[in-house]
Amino acid sequence: MPQTRSFASDNYAPAHPAVLAALTAANVGHAGSYGADPWTERLQEVVRHHFGEQATAYPVFNGTGANVVALTSMLPRWGAAVTSEHAHVHQDENGAPERVGGIKLLTVTAPDGKLTPGAVDRFVGDLGDQHRAQPLVVSITQATELGTVYSPEEIRAISDRAHAAGMRVHLDGARLANAAASLGVSLRETTTDVGVDVVSFGGTKNGLLFGEAVVVLDPDAVQGVDHVRKMTMQLASKMRFVSAQLTALLEDDLWRTGAAHANAMAARLRAALSPVASGGEVPDGGTHAAPSGLAFSQTTQANAVFAVLPRAAAEALRADFAFYDWAAASPDPVTGDERVEVRWMCSWDTTTEDVDAFATAVGAALEAPGQA
Repeated sequence: MPQTRSFASDNYAPAHPAVLAALTAANVGHAGSYGADPWTERLQEVVRHHFGEQATAYPVFNGTGANVVALTSMLPRWGAAVTSEHAHVHQDENGAPERVGGIKLLTVTAPDGKLTPGAVDRFVGDLGDQHRAQPLVVSITQATELGTVYSPEEIRAISDRAHAAGMRVHLDGARLANAAASLGVSLRETTTDVGVDVVSFGGTKNGLLFGEAVVVLDPDAVQGVDHVRKMTMQLASKMRFVSAQLTALLEDDLWRTGAAHANAMAARLRAALSPVASGGEVPDGGTHAAPSGLAFSQTTQANAVFAVLPRAAAEALRADFAFYDWAAASPDPVTGDERVEVRWMCSWDTTTEDVDAFATAVGAALEAPGQA
């Protein structure tokens, strides 16, 4: 059955062959359960190499589970997490932090997806007030849900402000590999070295079949991670199969290879479409379009391209390519045509041929009658 080429999500991509090989190698004989196995022991060594000597990994099944386990273990019952209005924990986890972890989320407007130290300042006055949920964790996403990337200096500024106020810092790293590859830094340089306390480290979006990890960088930032992981149903009995995948990703820098390739494909797509959108940069989210009707709505810093285009063109593209509508956009100020903001996501297995074919199709859709 032919498959529509996908620019919808890096979750659509298959597992990397090296990850599948690691799973096969782990599928031999009996091994201890619940993490008492050589693969999980090896994972701890690899995680310490990448994140620092205090780092400890707690493998879990998925990203939502990683975030819930991380935040629940970081916060007391009365605690709250400060996060972006676009944060995955707020928008895309069906209320899991609130429903499962009992965590109040305090959201902040972030047009580019990134928090600033001002987000900390906004809630500092609530500390100690018994009438307010206590803002004790700042949760940032790297790379952000809008495809932007925090510099190490930006994360350091947030961490310093949070720690000075007595708060901790959690980093949702579902695409941490893409951010580090984009910055040309190590995983440690964008986490441990800039004051992050706990990381939800993603693997599924970068070649794993399943599995993520809560990586605790400062053991004083959490309580009862083991117990929280169990009670939130994120403790794998055959943990070796999660650990083997994560180890394969982290060893020999497979994480960087896959992420850098995905980033390069997004950059190629952006470059191919830039002439069509010439003069059409839209930093305000889509109020001005190029004559073609195409405009970029965010900078492309990782493996995502955000753009605004006529809805009719987007629907025409969907006949051959899968992608997500991100948000409704204001009508074209000249033609009055309905427009939509979309997200085009590249993966570790996206090819140059995929990108070039898609860019050609975008151009054709924009040139179709009624689109120019």
